[in-house]
Amino acid sequence: MNEDTFKGKWKQLRGRAKQVWGDLSDDDLTRIDGSYDRLVGTLQEKYGYTKAEAQKKIDKEFGDA
Repeated sequence: MNEDTFKGKWKQLRGRAKQVWGDLSDDDLTRIDGSYDRLVGTLQEKYGYTKAEAQKKIDKEFGDA
């Protein structure tokens, strides 16, 4: 999914992100604001994922969105 599509669908994806990654706070989700790169960075920070792991997990969850 490209950055523009991700940002455009963020309001829909936000709830799913909260379900999948329960440690993400509402403030985290607001700060991410549809930025794929910010989501990657936040997952790295909160879950200790490498960049590649975070990207793979995001693509797995939202690849069909």
